[in-house]
Amino acid sequence: MTSVETLHDPIPLARDLIRAPSVTPADAGALDVLQAALESLGFTCRRYPFGEVDNLYARRGTARPVLAFAGHTDVVPPGREAAWTHPAFAAEVDDGTLWGRGAADMKGAIAAFTAAIARFDSQTGGQAGSIAFIITGDEEGPAIHGTKPLMEALHAEGEHFDHVIVGEPTNPRQIGDTIKVGRRGSLNGVITVTGLQGHVAYPDKAANPIPPLLDLLTRLQARTLDDGAPHFQASNLEVTSIDVDGGHF
Repeated sequence: MTSVETLHDPIPLARDLIRAPSVTPADAGALDVLQAALESLGFTCRRYPFGEVDNLYARRGTARPVLAFAGHTDVVPPGREAAWTHPAFAAEVDDGTLWGRGAADMKGAIAAFTAAIARFDSQTGGQAGSIAFIITGDEEGPAIHGTKPLMEALHAEGEHFDHVIVGEPTNPRQIGDTIKVGRRGSLNGVITVTGLQGHVAYPDKAANPIPPLLDLLTRLQARTLDDGAPHFQASNLEVTSIDVDGGHF
Protein backbone atom coordinates (compact mmCIF):
# COMPACT_ATOMS: atom_id res chain seq x y z
CA MET A 1 0.00 0.00 0.00
CA THR A 2 1.02 3.60 -0.48
CA SER A 3 2.24 6.06 2.17
CA VAL A 4 2.41 9.85 2.27
CA GLU A 5 6.05 9.66 1.19
CA THR A 6 5.40 7.38 -1.78
CA LEU A 7 2.42 9.46 -2.94
CA HIS A 8 4.86 11.96 -4.48
CA ASP A 9 5.35 9.31 -7.16
CA PRO A 10 2.05 8.41 -8.90
CA ILE A 11 3.21 4.95 -10.01
CA PRO A 12 2.77 3.02 -6.70
CA LEU A 13 -0.78 4.31 -6.23
CA ALA A 14 -1.62 3.71 -9.89
CA ARG A 15 -0.41 0.12 -9.57
CA ASP A 16 -2.50 -0.43 -6.43
CA LEU A 17 -5.57 0.94 -8.22
CA ILE A 18 -5.00 -1.17 -11.34
CA ARG A 19 -4.67 -4.33 -9.24
CA ALA A 20 -8.31 -3.82 -8.18
CA PRO A 21 -10.30 -5.38 -11.08
CA SER A 22 -13.05 -2.77 -10.96
CA VAL A 23 -14.98 -3.66 -14.11
CA THR A 24 -18.25 -1.69 -14.04
CA PRO A 25 -20.20 -1.89 -11.75
CA ALA A 26 -17.76 -3.72 -9.45
CA ASP A 27 -15.47 -1.62 -7.27
CA ALA A 28 -13.19 -4.49 -6.18
CA GLY A 29 -11.56 -2.31 -3.52
CA ALA A 30 -10.36 0.48 -5.81
CA LEU A 31 -12.13 3.22 -3.86
CA ASP A 32 -10.75 1.84 -0.58
CA VAL A 33 -7.24 2.22 -1.99
CA LEU A 34 -7.90 5.79 -3.10
CA GLN A 35 -9.69 6.76 0.10
CA ALA A 36 -6.78 5.57 2.24
CA ALA A 37 -4.38 7.65 0.16
CA LEU A 38 -6.53 10.78 0.32
CA GLU A 39 -7.18 10.47 4.05
CA SER A 40 -3.43 10.31 4.61
CA LEU A 41 -3.28 13.72 2.89
CA GLY A 42 -5.92 15.21 5.18
CA PHE A 43 -9.04 14.72 3.04
CA THR A 44 -12.44 13.93 4.51
CA CYS A 45 -14.07 11.20 2.43
CA ARG A 46 -17.69 10.22 1.98
CA ARG A 47 -19.17 7.35 -0.01
CA TYR A 48 -22.29 7.64 -2.15
CA PRO A 49 -23.70 4.27 -3.22
CA PHE A 50 -26.35 4.30 -5.94
CA GLY A 51 -27.72 1.03 -7.27
CA GLU A 52 -24.81 -1.39 -7.65
CA VAL A 53 -22.28 1.44 -7.87
CA ASP A 54 -20.15 3.04 -5.17
CA ASN A 55 -18.89 6.61 -5.56
CA LEU A 56 -16.44 8.70 -3.56
CA TYR A 57 -16.35 12.37 -2.64
CA ALA A 58 -13.33 13.77 -0.83
CA ARG A 59 -12.67 17.33 0.27
CA ARG A 60 -9.94 19.17 2.12
CA GLY A 61 -10.73 22.67 3.32
CA THR A 62 -13.93 24.67 3.77
CA ALA A 63 -13.20 27.93 1.93
CA ARG A 64 -13.76 29.02 -1.65
CA PRO A 65 -12.58 28.72 -4.34
CA VAL A 66 -12.95 24.96 -4.68
CA LEU A 67 -10.76 23.13 -7.18
CA ALA A 68 -12.11 19.66 -7.92
CA PHE A 69 -10.49 16.71 -9.65
CA ALA A 70 -13.08 14.50 -11.36
CA GLY A 71 -12.63 10.96 -12.59
CA HIS A 72 -13.67 7.32 -12.38
CA THR A 73 -12.16 4.11 -11.05
CA ASP A 74 -14.26 1.68 -13.08
CA VAL A 75 -12.80 0.12 -16.22
CA VAL A 76 -14.07 -1.71 -19.29
CA PRO A 77 -13.77 -5.52 -19.41
CA PRO A 78 -10.31 -6.77 -20.40
CA GLY A 79 -11.64 -9.02 -23.16
CA ARG A 80 -9.61 -12.15 -23.87
CA GLU A 81 -6.98 -11.88 -21.16
CA ALA A 82 -4.77 -14.53 -22.79
CA ALA A 83 -4.16 -12.04 -25.60
CA TRP A 84 -2.63 -9.47 -23.24
CA THR A 85 1.15 -9.11 -23.33
CA HIS A 86 0.98 -8.32 -19.62
CA PRO A 87 -1.91 -9.46 -17.37
CA ALA A 88 -4.73 -6.90 -17.37
CA PHE A 89 -4.74 -6.40 -13.61
CA ALA A 90 -1.12 -7.16 -12.68
CA ALA A 91 0.02 -3.52 -13.07
CA GLU A 92 3.41 -4.52 -14.40
CA VAL A 93 6.02 -1.93 -15.36
CA ASP A 94 8.02 -2.93 -18.43
CA ASP A 95 10.66 -0.71 -20.05
CA GLY A 96 9.24 2.41 -18.43
CA THR A 97 5.61 1.70 -19.35
CA LEU A 98 2.85 0.85 -16.87
CA TRP A 99 0.61 -1.89 -18.24
CA GLY A 100 -2.91 -2.74 -17.11
CA ARG A 101 -6.57 -1.96 -17.51
CA GLY A 102 -7.08 1.60 -16.32
CA ALA A 103 -3.46 2.71 -16.69
CA ALA A 104 -4.59 5.30 -19.24
CA ASP A 105 -8.33 5.49 -18.59
CA MET A 106 -8.12 6.58 -15.92
CA LYS A 107 -6.56 5.21 -12.77
CA GLY A 108 -3.24 6.64 -13.87
CA ALA A 109 -4.77 10.11 -13.93
CA ILE A 110 -6.29 9.68 -10.46
CA ALA A 111 -2.86 8.69 -9.16
CA ALA A 112 -1.42 11.78 -10.88
CA PHE A 113 -4.06 13.97 -9.19
CA THR A 114 -3.06 12.55 -5.83
CA ALA A 115 0.66 12.92 -6.48
CA ALA A 116 0.10 16.55 -7.46
CA ILE A 117 -1.52 17.20 -4.07
CA ALA A 118 1.30 15.46 -2.20
CA ARG A 119 3.92 17.49 -4.06
CA PHE A 120 1.93 20.69 -3.59
CA ASP A 121 1.87 20.08 0.17
CA SER A 122 5.62 19.60 0.32
CA GLN A 123 6.38 22.71 -1.73
CA THR A 124 3.90 25.27 -0.35
CA GLY A 125 2.66 26.55 2.96
CA GLY A 126 -0.87 25.31 2.42
CA GLN A 127 -3.87 25.91 0.22
CA ALA A 128 -5.94 29.10 0.15
CA GLY A 129 -9.24 27.48 -0.79
CA SER A 130 -10.41 23.88 -0.92
CA ILE A 131 -9.50 20.83 -2.98
CA ALA A 132 -12.01 18.09 -3.80
CA PHE A 133 -12.12 14.73 -5.55
CA ILE A 134 -15.29 13.62 -7.38
CA ILE A 135 -14.77 9.96 -8.23
CA THR A 136 -17.43 7.72 -9.76
CA GLY A 137 -17.61 3.98 -10.30
CA ASP A 138 -19.99 4.12 -13.27
CA GLU A 139 -18.43 5.91 -16.22
CA GLU A 140 -17.64 2.99 -18.50
CA GLY A 141 -21.03 1.30 -18.09
CA PRO A 142 -24.60 2.62 -18.23
CA ALA A 143 -23.44 5.80 -16.45
CA ILE A 144 -26.70 6.23 -14.55
CA HIS A 145 -25.46 5.58 -11.00
CA GLY A 146 -22.32 7.71 -11.11
CA THR A 147 -21.68 11.36 -11.86
CA LYS A 148 -25.28 12.53 -12.32
CA PRO A 149 -26.76 11.30 -9.00
CA LEU A 150 -23.50 12.07 -7.20
CA MET A 151 -23.53 15.70 -8.37
CA GLU A 152 -27.22 16.01 -7.52
CA ALA A 153 -26.52 14.75 -4.00
CA LEU A 154 -23.56 17.10 -3.54
CA HIS A 155 -25.58 20.05 -4.83
CA ALA A 156 -28.36 19.23 -2.35
CA GLU A 157 -25.74 19.27 0.42
CA GLY A 158 -24.59 22.74 -0.61
CA GLU A 159 -21.34 21.78 -2.33
CA HIS A 160 -20.11 24.15 -5.06
CA PHE A 161 -17.14 23.86 -7.40
CA ASP A 162 -15.33 26.79 -8.97
CA HIS A 163 -12.93 24.83 -11.17
CA VAL A 164 -12.90 21.17 -12.24
CA ILE A 165 -10.10 19.20 -13.88
CA VAL A 166 -11.10 15.92 -15.56
CA GLY A 167 -8.31 13.41 -16.06
CA GLU A 168 -9.62 11.60 -19.13
CA PRO A 169 -6.84 10.56 -21.56
CA THR A 170 -7.05 13.29 -24.20
CA ASN A 171 -3.42 13.24 -25.34
CA PRO A 172 -3.16 11.49 -28.74
CA ARG A 173 0.64 11.39 -28.96
CA GLN A 174 2.25 12.09 -25.59
CA ILE A 175 1.29 13.27 -22.13
CA GLY A 176 0.59 16.98 -22.04
CA ASP A 177 0.22 17.62 -25.77
CA THR A 178 -3.50 18.43 -25.50
CA ILE A 179 -5.74 20.11 -22.93
CA LYS A 180 -9.47 19.94 -23.62
CA VAL A 181 -11.65 22.89 -22.64
CA GLY A 182 -14.90 20.91 -22.54
CA ARG A 183 -16.48 17.72 -23.71
CA ARG A 184 -18.93 16.49 -26.29
CA GLY A 185 -22.17 14.96 -25.12
CA SER A 186 -23.55 11.62 -26.21
CA LEU A 187 -26.88 10.14 -27.20
CA ASN A 188 -27.50 6.40 -27.00
CA GLY A 189 -30.30 4.58 -28.74
CA VAL A 190 -31.57 1.17 -29.82
CA ILE A 191 -33.11 0.37 -33.22
CA THR A 192 -35.38 -2.67 -33.39
CA VAL A 193 -36.31 -4.18 -36.75
CA THR A 194 -38.96 -6.91 -36.64
CA GLY A 195 -38.97 -9.62 -39.29
CA LEU A 196 -40.99 -12.72 -40.11
CA GLN A 197 -39.49 -16.13 -39.45
CA GLY A 198 -39.21 -18.50 -42.38
CA HIS A 199 -37.00 -20.95 -44.25
CA VAL A 200 -33.97 -19.71 -46.15
CA ALA A 201 -35.12 -21.69 -49.20
CA TYR A 202 -38.34 -19.65 -49.36
CA PRO A 203 -37.32 -16.04 -48.77
CA ASP A 204 -40.53 -14.79 -50.38
CA LYS A 205 -42.48 -16.26 -47.46
CA ALA A 206 -40.29 -14.64 -44.79
CA ALA A 207 -39.05 -11.18 -43.89
CA ASN A 208 -35.36 -11.15 -43.06
CA PRO A 209 -34.79 -8.04 -40.89
CA ILE A 210 -31.01 -7.96 -41.40
CA PRO A 211 -30.76 -6.46 -44.94
CA PRO A 212 -33.08 -3.50 -44.22
CA LEU A 213 -31.29 -2.92 -40.91
CA LEU A 214 -27.91 -2.81 -42.64
CA ASP A 215 -29.32 -0.48 -45.29
CA LEU A 216 -30.70 1.82 -42.60
CA LEU A 217 -27.40 1.89 -40.71
CA THR A 218 -25.48 2.62 -43.92
CA ARG A 219 -27.73 5.58 -44.71
CA LEU A 220 -27.53 6.88 -41.15
CA GLN A 221 -23.74 6.76 -41.14
CA ALA A 222 -23.64 8.60 -44.47
CA ARG A 223 -25.39 11.60 -42.94
CA THR A 224 -23.44 14.66 -41.82
CA LEU A 225 -24.57 15.36 -38.28
CA ASP A 226 -22.78 18.69 -37.88
CA ASP A 227 -19.57 20.49 -38.79
CA GLY A 228 -18.01 20.39 -35.35
CA ALA A 229 -16.85 23.45 -33.42
CA PRO A 230 -13.59 25.40 -33.09
CA HIS A 231 -12.33 23.11 -30.32
CA PHE A 232 -14.16 19.87 -31.17
CA GLN A 233 -14.41 17.54 -34.11
CA ALA A 234 -17.72 16.83 -35.82
CA SER A 235 -20.25 14.52 -34.18
CA ASN A 236 -20.10 10.87 -35.20
CA LEU A 237 -22.43 7.88 -35.19
CA GLU A 238 -21.00 4.59 -33.92
CA VAL A 239 -22.77 1.22 -34.16
CA THR A 240 -21.52 -0.84 -31.24
CA SER A 241 -23.63 -4.00 -31.41
CA ILE A 242 -25.97 -5.87 -33.76
CA ASP A 243 -28.03 -8.62 -32.13
CA VAL A 244 -30.32 -11.03 -33.96
CA ASP A 245 -32.96 -12.95 -31.99
CA GLY A 246 -30.69 -13.28 -28.99
CA GLY A 247 -27.63 -13.96 -31.14
CA HIS A 248 -24.77 -11.62 -31.94
CA PHE A 249 -22.59 -10.86 -34.94
